[in-house]
Amino acid sequence: MSDSHNSPLTSQEKLVMDIRAVIADAEDILKATADQTGEKIANLRTRVQDRLLGARIRLDAAEAAIVDKTKAAARAADDYVHDSPWQAVGIGVGVGFLLGLLLGRR
Repeated sequence: MSDSHNSPLTSQEKLVMDIRAVIADAEDILKATADQTGEKIANLRTRVQDRLLGARIRLDAAEAAIVDKTKAAARAADDYVHDSPWQAVGIGVGVGFLLGLLLGRR
C-alpha cells in the first residue's frame, strides 16, 4: 500500500484495511451461496456483486489518494529541509530537547 517503513497505521489506512476485509468477507459469502437458486437470490447476488465492484473502485481511488497525499507531504518535508537546512536542524534539536525533557521526567 505505502512505504511506511514500520510506522503505525493512520486512521485512513486502517479504514482501507477494514473495508478490504469486509469486501473479502462479502465475496466469500457470495462464493459460499453460489449453488443457491431462485430469482430473489439471483437478484440479491447481482446487486451485491455490483455494489462490491463499486466499493472496490472507490476504495482503490481512496487508497491512491492516501498514497499521493503521503508522497506530497514527504516531498514537502524534503524540499523544506533542502531549502532551509539550518532551520530543519534547529527544529530537530528543539524537538529532541523537548522529548529528552519529557522522557527524563519519567
